[in-house]
Amino acid sequence: MKTAIITGGTSGIGLATAKIFLANDFNCLLVGRSPARFEKIKSELSGKFEFISADVREVSDCEKIISRAIERFGGVDVLINCAGIYYEGAITSTDEEIFDDIFATNVKGTFFLSRAAVNELIKSRGSIVNVASDAGIKGNYFCASYSASKGAVVAFTKSLALELASFSIKVNCVAPGDILTPLTINQLKTSGSTIEELAKFYPLGRIGTAEEVAEAIYFLSTASFITGAILSVDGGLTA
Repeated sequence: MKTAIITGGTSGIGLATAKIFLANDFNCLLVGRSPARFEKIKSELSGKFEFISADVREVSDCEKIISRAIERFGGVDVLINCAGIYYEGAITSTDEEIFDDIFATNVKGTFFLSRAAVNELIKSRGSIVNVASDAGIKGNYFCASYSASKGAVVAFTKSLALELASFSIKVNCVAPGDILTPLTINQLKTSGSTIEELAKFYPLGRIGTAEEVAEAIYFLSTASFITGAILSVDGGLTA
């Protein structure tokens, strides 16, 4: 059996991704910061999986994640860098602590977990799929720090794809638009907006689901002749 590591694997897109990989007979190592959250969702999963409590902002934890995958499952075939945080606010209200947290999670974590996985991915001729955002492609209003972090993920994906191509490792990225997750619902409540209002911005007339992004992630992870691609999963928002 092949093995996938999925960060942010206990909620939203990460959890939906774990379900698809498990349904396709992958071993899955789910990574998250909250063991309590894993306990709440583990009954939704079936197959061979394990959870590790780790913080991708810490390089030592990134290395620990890969070591656990080797110890438990014998190696790594697919790395899904899904862990991320969102922040909305004017540049004048974005302090250094907020900025550093966004980049440590969204960029540093993606970079150093990928670095830690490279030797195992060389052995398996595996793949990496990063999760960016439409904000990393076109920039979003009131989201300068978040957009910058996701833009960095897009550029990192393209660069790493070139670097690892000679080892037959594929590196790709999905760029979702607004996705129906608990995080999005909470953001709408805070802003006083509705899903229906948000949907009006999308050519397909609705926002996406976590499962639809997960399907794209699985496709890219198994594609044999695609690397360096940024796949928009946004209902036409960036068309």
